Amino acid sequence: MVRTEISLFMKNKPGELGKLATLFGKEKINIDALTIQDASAYVQELFKARGKSLKRIASAASYNSMRKDSAQFALVRMLVDDTDKAINLLSKKQYVFDIMPVIALELENKPGQLARIATKFGKEGVNINYVYGSASSDEKKYLFVFSPENMEQASKIFN
Repeated sequence: MVRTEISLFMKNKPGELGKLATLFGKEKINIDALTIQDASAYVQELFKARGKSLKRIASAASYNSMRKDSAQFALVRMLVDDTDKAINLLSKKQYVFDIMPVIALELENKPGQLARIATKFGKEGVNINYVYGSASSDEKKYLFVFSPENMEQASKIFN
């Protein structure tokens, strides 16, 4: 249910995901869920969020420079089967990363399941910052990862 997500910055160039996956594979660390996005989108969202609270940490000109620089990197979010081992490995290999709690749910692979869960969050007044997951048509269950604004409140919903 509540799991630890690893978020890391990786160079946005061919072969980098293969290097990371090989590193984990050699250490027998399984990646349970993964999403990758251009880091400039992350920087843009960060800037917008800071603007809402009137606590911008950089001017618009500085932001544009950060966005351009961040396009050279990808933001990787993942769940692994051995978080402590993965964190030690990433530290040793000098990756820039962070960890945070998320809600990971195995859902039945049938229409309406995501709607049911998203509606539960909404009825409890919990905003979802982002979500990722997937399903294969052959599988009976699939994994979805939710990052709620209020982890404490969200974790009570599914106990």
